[in-house]
Amino acid sequence: MNLGPAADPFRFHGGRLAAAAAHFHDAPTPWVDLSTGISPLAYPIADVDPSLWCRLPEPEQLGELEAAAAHAFGVNNPAEIVAVPGSDIAIRLLGTLFSSQCSAMLTPIYSGHRAAWPDAAEISLAQADDHDLLILANPNNPDGRVIATERLRQVQAQLIVDEAFADSDPATSLLPDRGDAIVLRSFGKFFGLAGLRLGFVIADISVVRRLRALLGDWPISGMTIAVGLAAYRDQQWQQDHRQRLQTWATRLDQLLRDNDLDVVGGTSLFRLAAHDNARDLFEYLGKSGILVRPFEANSQQLRFGLPKDETAWDRLSIALNNWRENR
Repeated sequence: MNLGPAADPFRFHGGRLAAAAAHFHDAPTPWVDLSTGISPLAYPIADVDPSLWCRLPEPEQLGELEAAAAHAFGVNNPAEIVAVPGSDIAIRLLGTLFSSQCSAMLTPIYSGHRAAWPDAAEISLAQADDHDLLILANPNNPDGRVIATERLRQVQAQLIVDEAFADSDPATSLLPDRGDAIVLRSFGKFFGLAGLRLGFVIADISVVRRLRALLGDWPISGMTIAVGLAAYRDQQWQQDHRQRLQTWATRLDQLLRDNDLDVVGGTSLFRLAAHDNARDLFEYLGKSGILVRPFEANSQQLRFGLPKDETAWDRLSIALNNWRENR
């Protein structure tokens, strides 16, 4: 049963620092938040025109952003892409648009999808053609499962593919050859700017038009447009960042294994680890001011994001070592 964020905030979403501070009220600060899959290094925001805060964004600016994102994703027709204020709201809107379909999802999956399609069946990929609509994340969260694009293109059901973690490994993406699949992309995770709330839906023009009608004339702010436009045009930073993330993920693997955790999945933005005493470890890390992500469905698993600096790496290393030696 999904208890929801009020009953169990840590197992519903990552990033619940206020809840963590209340629960672990004696924990040292500042918190080391490893509970999300957000890049610890943010895209450097250059000087942005402050007047953007004072006026409504121009439709031409939004079009430029969507064109830049389309180019970055390899999408030939910018009319097939629509910017949204975070991919989470796109998930909910698509759940409304396709509510009449016989839907199914591949699990485990991001909790937002469960909320958007509460009646969707949980199936294997082999059962997909028994349904009108199949929802999945690729790469998946939290286990990093990747389904080959060739296999996805064989599915007869309508696909909604959440590619929130595909920017760090573009080879996993259905784009540009998505067929009639609907693809979601996230800005904040790879670029480390989740607070901007920016995402994209790539779909047939008929679906894009329906989404635009629901979103209205100003779906995102002018400041978000300016930052997103700079980031998507900066191809060199994106290439360098993919290499950085992979290096950090490899370092995290070694640290987890050195402390008797099994690395059972993940992407270059997070690692999924398993241990028989994972619940105890979650509590121990929380008391140490380190927040990781537990899961309702599997009490032996924890998801670890990437530490943002050497101080955070040291705190995690010390806490894991102390836990291992004293348990």
